[in-house]
Amino acid sequence: MAFYKVICVAALLTLLTQECHSQISVCGQPKLNTKIVGGQVASAGSWPWQASLQRSGSHFCGGSLINNQWVLTAAHCFYSTGITTRTLTVSLGRQTLQGLNPNQVSRTVSQIIIHPNYDSDTDDNDICLLKLSSPVTFTTYIQPVCLAAPGSTYYSGIPAWVTGWGRIGSGVNLPPPGNLMEVQVPVVGNRKCNCNYGMGTITRNMMCAGFSAGGKDSCQGDSGGPMVIKQSGRWIQGGVVSFGYGCALPNFPGVYTRVSQYQSWINSQITSNRPGFLTFRSPGTDGDLSVTCRGLPPKTTG
Repeated sequence: MAFYKVICVAALLTLLTQECHSQISVCGQPKLNTKIVGGQVASAGSWPWQASLQRSGSHFCGGSLINNQWVLTAAHCFYSTGITTRTLTVSLGRQTLQGLNPNQVSRTVSQIIIHPNYDSDTDDNDICLLKLSSPVTFTTYIQPVCLAAPGSTYYSGIPAWVTGWGRIGSGVNLPPPGNLMEVQVPVVGNRKCNCNYGMGTITRNMMCAGFSAGGKDSCQGDSGGPMVIKQSGRWIQGGVVSFGYGCALPNFPGVYTRVSQYQSWINSQITSNRPGFLTFRSPGTDGDLSVTCRGLPPKTTG
């Protein structure tokens, strides 16, 4: 009996170790990390959580791997699109949309879970989870990203990276072979972003990033993909590509779903082997607090 207990304890420790290994201990640490409008070609393996969502073999949205069987993406990629689990494939470890991808792994999807409070008119709560039909094995080219935990702060000017296979300009498709693109853009505070888009357009469930002069941005086809920021050697996903006015236009930064608002919902859907959540804390002070424009209520403290 004592021998049996030892075996049981050993087996339990093995399971716990495996669960930890697939979460916080490995998320956001690409081994090869050293485009979008105004972006550049990403080197292979530099963003190993990047997913291509494909309908009948054609890319239509991005996503991010958050554990070995779940992908995070945008709700608008599926709301009223007619896309079902029968027509959907998720491709991971992919570098180009055409040609050979020796590190690629593809999975069908068993569940599409759109956030119950997604509003297609305002794009509030534009977030969705995909459960892969079977788990993937982590490799150098396939790794999960860490997710921003509640309480994360993103001050204006913090540099963020966005990745995807979307258009490289309004109406300009990604040229063959369709390389994964990357672009660095600064965070824009929600007060400033509301001044840009119109009061009340940007909710607390959103965040913005882009240059006031324009020129660099996510675009159609990047939707659902990750916006990530590095902290202490870890890449943390702060946003999900959601919407924008045009692509890379001056004074209209890209709008992203604020991931830190959704830990409870994500954990309510993923009950085991949960993703790794980390709190991102911006250094310095929040310049967005001093932003004023017509119709913007004064910032209150406390």
